[in-house]
Amino acid sequence: MVTSLKTAVVAMSGGVDSSVAALLLKNQGYNVVGLTGKMLPDQDSVSNNAYGVAEKLGIKLITLDVADIFRKCVIEYFENSYLQAKTPNPCIVCNKFIKWGALFDYAVNCLNADVFATGHYADIRFDNGFYKIFPAKDSLKDQLYFLYRLSQKQLSKTVFPLANFSKSEIKNIAVEYDLPPKDSKESQDICFIQKPLTTKKYLNKHFGVKPGKFVEITSGNVLGNHNGAYFYTIGQRKGIGISAPYPLYVVGIDGQNNIVYLGKDTDNFSSFVSLNDINFLYPVSNKHFDALVKIRYNMPAVKASCSVLDNVINVSFYQPVNSVTPGQSGVLYDINDGHLLGGGIVT
Repeated sequence: MVTSLKTAVVAMSGGVDSSVAALLLKNQGYNVVGLTGKMLPDQDSVSNNAYGVAEKLGIKLITLDVADIFRKCVIEYFENSYLQAKTPNPCIVCNKFIKWGALFDYAVNCLNADVFATGHYADIRFDNGFYKIFPAKDSLKDQLYFLYRLSQKQLSKTVFPLANFSKSEIKNIAVEYDLPPKDSKESQDICFIQKPLTTKKYLNKHFGVKPGKFVEITSGNVLGNHNGAYFYTIGQRKGIGISAPYPLYVVGIDGQNNIVYLGKDTDNFSSFVSLNDINFLYPVSNKHFDALVKIRYNMPAVKASCSVLDNVINVSFYQPVNSVTPGQSGVLYDINDGHLLGGGIVT
């Protein structure tokens, strides 16, 4: 329990994780305030679940209009990435500019928050003079990958109440306290693309059809036509529609010339990747070190040799990895205990 009444501002989406985070902090004795962002100008600012949770817990819920910054920093980034033959990480950018941007700043500067909380599964510890993010108890819900752009100032004010819980335990708590989102499904990765709209349909709606060529990576032969390079991503196999004696994968994209390169699975492996626009959560004195690295969220972290030069990290994997995808984030973890070091954008 907190010894004196401190204010915890919780970024609430209406989902089960942020709702239980608010509950846990209230039970710890905090004065809890819910804060949600209005992302889209033509939609409700917050789901009925968030209102219901706030009412259930007896806490205030504040809505902050962040639609302009969300459009500029998240949606336009998402669209421009595809136009540049890159595959974006909108959740990482949203964390930077919305959760730990507009919402965090409002919580600290306007609501005088002692702590800012979210429903992420991660564990912040103060270690050797710096705040570091370690994996949470639930390894299946590890969300460190999405948090590598945070700063020491932000970490010093941030708490993750779900760090020591599994997802099943969080669901059970929601049921026990009869919170409105207790039966809700996992939220979508891309919140501004709502079903039945898909990413491909969204891109088609905004960019239309731009006919181009499928080209075999090894021979340079034209294998067929496509409707726009931005409809494809590295490693993609389904939806290509080209017959061949072997399974075809997207192994390269030339956005400027609207060419999608196809090849075998073996053509899709690489031992090297370069990361730019890098961020470390705390100063790293050694510029040459081994780390565990992910180049996309849904892959195991693998050992690599890393070299830092200016605002670039050159990563050499000890074993080749598949589907190195420009625009995705390459994220580094400590080789010994797995805490988050930092990362950058795959070039």
